[in-house]
Amino acid sequence: MGEKKFNIVRSTVTAAFAIGLMALGLVSVIFSQTGYRGEVEKWRAQHETELKTEDGWLTVVGLFWLKEGRNTIGSGSGYDVELTDNFKGGRFGEIVLKDGKASLTIIDGIDATVDGVPARSADLTFDQNGKPKFVGVGSQSFFLIKRGDKYAIRLRDTNSEARRNFKHLNWYPIDPKARIIAKFEKYPEPKDVLIPNVLGGTFTMTAPGLLRFTIGGKELTLEPVDEDGHLFIIFRDMTSRSATYGSGRFLYADAPVNGEVVLDFNRAENPPCAFTAFATCPLPPQQNRLSVAIKAGEKRYRR
Repeated sequence: MGEKKFNIVRSTVTAAFAIGLMALGLVSVIFSQTGYRGEVEKWRAQHETELKTEDGWLTVVGLFWLKEGRNTIGSGSGYDVELTDNFKGGRFGEIVLKDGKASLTIIDGIDATVDGVPARSADLTFDQNGKPKFVGVGSQSFFLIKRGDKYAIRLRDTNSEARRNFKHLNWYPIDPKARIIAKFEKYPEPKDVLIPNVLGGTFTMTAPGLLRFTIGGKELTLEPVDEDGHLFIIFRDMTSRSATYGSGRFLYADAPVNGEVVLDFNRAENPPCAFTAFATCPLPPQQNRLSVAIKAGEKRYRR
């Protein structure tokens, strides 16, 4: 074979090999993106399933702040804790709150349970001391919560109108570019930060550091708080004006690895307050209110 012909053949083989590598790379990217989309779709389906469960936020139908002393419980107006009309018994019982301790008494003739066991009385534990005691009657259940120095009863009804009429959540299309690697700038010591809430007060949470990242050529920062070893980010962006929940959204991320954190805004989610008026949601602090539109994740919930 002549040198010229050999060079032509070699060039042809080299070009074919390069095209093959490009094709393999394209296939790899397609498979990678397909796998990623599948993961996000699976997460979104699970998120919706959790919302619809018997203890999901769609079942929350009441929040009643307790006063010191006697608090009455029953269906209809005039009770301190008002059960829904699904309870037909009228008066249910009472809770006596004294020095941070809540004692429940149920009147005779009411078929009720405490943590699934028939009961006439119980000392209630609140949610910040581990798992609270759940009081059940028919389709309803309630338990004690503490927010700041106040105590309240949160009421659920598995037969709530919101749960019965739920159709689906609304999402932006999955965009792989909305999965961003942020630099984690650890504080010398974790610091306490005041996070505003819908009650008009603040929650004290712990911030381990700062997240620095870029969107659309603009450098941004978010300050996460620690939640059981994960990063919890309460943020608001420009989409909240019309497309996403007005008060902001939540985003969870794994702990930093080698100084980096994955922020997947395709998994940005609405707070519980988007589904019930009886949640005690934290709100985005000033430092987490972004001047860009992040068109990814969960949109406003349309009933």
